[in-house]
Amino acid sequence: MAIYRRVLRYYRPFLGQTLLGLLLSFFGIGLNLLKPWPFKIIVDNFLRTGPAIHPDWRTWIPLLCLALVAIQLLWGIINWITNYLFVKIGLQALLKLRTDLYSYLQSLSLKYHDTRRSTDSSFRVAYDSQSIQTIYNKGFTNIFGSAITLAGTFVIMVQLDWQLTLLSLAIVPLIVGAIYIFAHRIRRESTSIQEQESAVLTQAQEGLSSIRMVHAFGREEFEVRQFHHQARQSLQANLRLTLTNVNSALVISTLMVIGTAAMYYVGTLHVLAGTLTLGSLLVFSAYLLMLYQPLESLTYTTWAMEGATAGARRCFEVLDRQHDVVDSPNAVPVSSVNGAIAFRSVSFGYAEDRHVLRDVDLQIEPNQIVGLVGSTGAGKSTLLSLVPRFYDPIKGSITLDGRDLREITKRSLRTHVAIVLQDTLLFSTTVRENIAYGRPDATEEEIVNAARRAQADDFIRQLPNGYTSLVGERGGHLSVGQRQRIGIARAFLKNAPILLLDEPTSALDPATESAIMETIKELMRGRTTLIATHRLATIHNLDQIVVLEHGRIVEQGYGYELVARGGTYAKLYSSGNFPL
Repeated sequence: MAIYRRVLRYYRPFLGQTLLGLLLSFFGIGLNLLKPWPFKIIVDNFLRTGPAIHPDWRTWIPLLCLALVAIQLLWGIINWITNYLFVKIGLQALLKLRTDLYSYLQSLSLKYHDTRRSTDSSFRVAYDSQSIQTIYNKGFTNIFGSAITLAGTFVIMVQLDWQLTLLSLAIVPLIVGAIYIFAHRIRRESTSIQEQESAVLTQAQEGLSSIRMVHAFGREEFEVRQFHHQARQSLQANLRLTLTNVNSALVISTLMVIGTAAMYYVGTLHVLAGTLTLGSLLVFSAYLLMLYQPLESLTYTTWAMEGATAGARRCFEVLDRQHDVVDSPNAVPVSSVNGAIAFRSVSFGYAEDRHVLRDVDLQIEPNQIVGLVGSTGAGKSTLLSLVPRFYDPIKGSITLDGRDLREITKRSLRTHVAIVLQDTLLFSTTVRENIAYGRPDATEEEIVNAARRAQADDFIRQLPNGYTSLVGERGGHLSVGQRQRIGIARAFLKNAPILLLDEPTSALDPATESAIMETIKELMRGRTTLIATHRLATIHNLDQIVVLEHGRIVEQGYGYELVARGGTYAKLYSSGNFPL
């Protein structure tokens, strides 16, 4: 029930529309209950007695037939309005849930996303979220309509023949028992389907997004086998649910036929005994269908809600996730910073029992350029990630201009930090929008100037549509060096006082690397900069070099000082390259 209460909260803004829909639905049900009566009057007053008794039958029979058409037409109009209204309300709630999910996923720290497949999160936003509409449109509204129909039908049937009514209701406990038995199985199998469908989407996305690698290594058949395996598991899960649905439908329909057959037998005896008219038996038969139809509808409603509950639960699992990186209660925004960064006894690990950084103490002065070196896994990228608070340290603190980062709101902190990564992330939109991503309000002149400073203006103007050219998925229409220059232009445009560079040239050829480094030197000027790299030549003359080993700082100082000490850095420098 808790899950349904949470779903209902999304419909509170639409309470007035829902009440209007229920009121219209109530009138529609009343009209539906009137449908058998014109025929009952025709049978009892004209067919049974004959036209001799009613000489005006030529007038009344057409009128009664027109009355049936009028009832049907009015019911159809009301039903159309209520269906449209309920679907619209359901879609509005779906929009709100999807937006909440996506917004919350955007706000969760990288620690959450590191442990989740991105496609699973996408599946929850795109598909699991639809459960909120299913629960409303196929659940709550159906339950209301079925309950009113059952109550109205029961009252009329009792008035016609209470014995037949009790006989018809004898199978209801059996139907309820069958619903209860199958409901738990359907919920379990629906959850399995959601998970398997998410796995299929993940497999397809990974295989297609890595298509160049697949072709390069001739692994097409392997990828197809992997996808077929996941798709087959999804097929089996769907078959299990289908089999359960078919079995349950067979049981329910058989019980209803038994109840109908019993009513026909006893009802025939009542007509022959003269205690029930033929018209009343026909009307009773129509109402019996109306009685069983809501029961059957409630059966499928229950199963639909059980299946939808599985999706809703997966959505609320995300919304219930606690933030790993939160601002302190007294956190304040900062409008400007000098750029002094201090790490004080900082330890961090992606898992509690496995630290990546251990007791790091590091002081960085404003506008100072600091190089981070160390083997893969030494903690360089992790240390950079702590500055914009992608993660918070497990122990110790990080300060900016003497203020703990937790006391600065994340939003304002990140406005003062620009990042250039080894693999520049571009969105499948235009060059202009990618450059202006950090400053969407930038003018055309500012965007072009940033591109010039990044030495990207020339190649951008040679593109088919210049700055309005689409870069393709993840920048696939551009070379690695071009993507990197757009990333640097983005950093120039943001003009943040703190700059983080994570292996900005390691994926480039020597000629392109040399050109990019000249641009990066211009970008670093006048900013507090941390640059993590394996290329010692790019950092040897920086203000400070920090050497990391197994998450600890083992050396720091100027390049020539570290060479003179004859330690780890000196050995790496003398070897002419850096171990990967």
